[in-house]
Amino acid sequence: MLKWFSYGAAELKSSREIALMREAGKLVAQALRIVREKAKPGVRTLEIDRAVEDYFLSHNAVPLFKGYPGQKVPFPASTCLSLNEQVVHGIPGQRVLRDGDLFKIDTACKLNGWCADAAATLIIGNVRPEWRRLLRVAEEVLQIAIEEIGRRKWWSEVAARMQHHAQASGFSVVENYVGHGIGRIMHENPQVPNYVNREVKKHDFKLEEGLVLAIEPMVNMGRADVDVLRDHWTVVTRDGLPSVHVEHTVALTGGKVVIITADEEPPSQESEVRSQESDLRNQDSGIMVTTTADP
Repeated sequence: MLKWFSYGAAELKSSREIALMREAGKLVAQALRIVREKAKPGVRTLEIDRAVEDYFLSHNAVPLFKGYPGQKVPFPASTCLSLNEQVVHGIPGQRVLRDGDLFKIDTACKLNGWCADAAATLIIGNVRPEWRRLLRVAEEVLQIAIEEIGRRKWWSEVAARMQHHAQASGFSVVENYVGHGIGRIMHENPQVPNYVNREVKKHDFKLEEGLVLAIEPMVNMGRADVDVLRDHWTVVTRDGLPSVHVEHTVALTGGKVVIITADEEPPSQESEVRSQESDLRNQDSGIMVTTTADP
């Protein structure tokens, strides 16, 4: 989400409301699974977008991106599909996936009045080792946020650890775009930056029961500077180097961290080792991956 210049308090949710958001989150997780199955060399991005939109509509869910107002034109699709140097907000079309691409999928839906939002970056075919490392570090940055949000008092404490890990790995964190609160609408207060500076500390917010955030680090291989293309939506790295975007909707409820958009299906072979390592960390940090508190 594009950073804006107004700030407001978070809208806290009850355990019942968070359970309803989890139902929307399951659909988003399934949509990302559909993308993983279809994302192969030779497939057009428009085909993938249509598959996700059809899935949401078949489950009586509203695709939240389609028609979303922009500065010039509304967003025309149900997914943001971005490749390589494209950071976020890529528009699906006739472009074909190719071996060696870094493919970013971001989507969200509303079900029974409640929203969920998530993103993933996929490797298409054989990707050069440094691009794989960029993806691994970005996923680690998101995992740090999920682990630390239940341990810290203020968001800036979490964001500082996210930023440190990315930069210590030799990469940069995009600052023009941030995460957001989410609930009955997709973009609620507060803004959720993945970095810390004086402004972030000035508008810091407390991590408390009922908080629901869409946490979405964007990690660039090169500099953090970005531009917007002439389509008024697609964000690209200014230096042309690749970027990775990952996201989960996460809640604090019942003394636990709940991943609203967690996937209940077994992980693929490619991510199994990383998932096992994550599970071991989760056991120590009180993170609930697939369940919510009772409504």
